Amino acid sequence: MVSNQKKYEMYKPKKFLGQNFLTDENIARKIVKSLGGNQNDTVIEIGPGQGVLTKYLLEQSRNFYAVEIDRHICEKLSSEYGSRLNLIHRDFLKFDFGKDIHKPSGKIKIIGNIPYNITSGVLFKIFDAAELIHSAVLMMQKEVAKRIVSKPGTKEYGILAVQTQLHSKPEILFDVPPTAFFPKPKVFSSVVRLVMKDEARVTDKELFTTIVRESFGKRRKTMRNSLKSFFEAAAINENEIDFDFSRRPESVRVEEFVQLTNEIHEVLSRLSKK
Repeated sequence: MVSNQKKYEMYKPKKFLGQNFLTDENIARKIVKSLGGNQNDTVIEIGPGQGVLTKYLLEQSRNFYAVEIDRHICEKLSSEYGSRLNLIHRDFLKFDFGKDIHKPSGKIKIIGNIPYNITSGVLFKIFDAAELIHSAVLMMQKEVAKRIVSKPGTKEYGILAVQTQLHSKPEILFDVPPTAFFPKPKVFSSVVRLVMKDEARVTDKELFTTIVRESFGKRRKTMRNSLKSFFEAAAINENEIDFDFSRRPESVRVEEFVQLTNEIHEVLSRLSKK
């Protein structure tokens, strides 16, 4: 019988796709168990790879989809699982939740060992469809996991933390060593669970993204300096807004960014009517 490690060594991972295949079955079962739920859940796996999670997910959900960009892996999985597996050959970053799956009976659950090089893209893709999603269990680089759960006043706190915590309640479940993969990455990984919030409470999500990006673009400066160019371009007087702009962005809580965005949105709306 071929071991997991030997089986994966037979397939040469593609470095440009960031492929590091999980080979530890105990960790695979633990990740799938962390997703929770029942047979009626609609589950989407990002990048099934060699199928270490896939075989357990097929047992757990009747409405299971796997999204894989690698054509050779798609062929292998199709050969192994046949019609049992709803396999979508696509880049997840181009996935369409409205068109690529049958209309789910409830909200969607997402799972995957995601490539380090597209972690931010995957997270923002999920946030864009947050109203359709119940939760996600994702394996990512440990340093990124620490960033998304970070609190104001820490060096890790930034754009990714604010955006993640706007849309979800993130939690680090456990760490995974490099020895659990083939090939072995140079860093530790963490499995994170994101439970989506019912609503983001922000009036204009695009404006929120702009405000947060501009604020952290010069994170060592005050909010007054960081947002100066934005306010000038929008013809906004900061005195119209009830906020202490002498603060630095890393001290501003997510709820305060929401309030700031909503106030700026109101000012912009008034200006547009003049």
